[in-house]
Amino acid sequence: MNRDLLISECNFSAVRSSGPGGQNVNKTSTKVILSWDVASSQAFDEEQKGRLREKLSNKITKEDILIINDSQSRSQHKNKENVIARFFLLLEYALQKPKPRKKTKVPRAVKRKRLEAKKQHAEKKANRKPPKL
Repeated sequence: MNRDLLISECNFSAVRSSGPGGQNVNKTSTKVILSWDVASSQAFDEEQKGRLREKLSNKITKEDILIINDSQSRSQHKNKENVIARFFLLLEYALQKPKPRKKTKVPRAVKRKRLEAKKQHAEKKANRKPPKL
């Protein structure tokens, strides 16, 4: 994953944010919004883009743009760092290939143990009956 290429493809915008900051909130733009166009990205091939669309479908718009925002800090620089870190975490999560499931057999000893338990249970039930004369 080429981080420099990805960052150059991202669009950052700063807007006024709600939250901590008092009256400073009303005059400074600290909330950072990252938008990244999945379709026009040069960093990934079509298979990877498909995996990204599938795993991040709730964060991608109909126009195929991934949007992440952060307004945790009062500092625009910290918010930008946070949003970039979250962007790369999301990409790493989405690009992980699922491990193929390996079929396993039930071991012979487990089958034998289950059948023994069934026999013991049946014997216990049979012993409760009155004897036949």
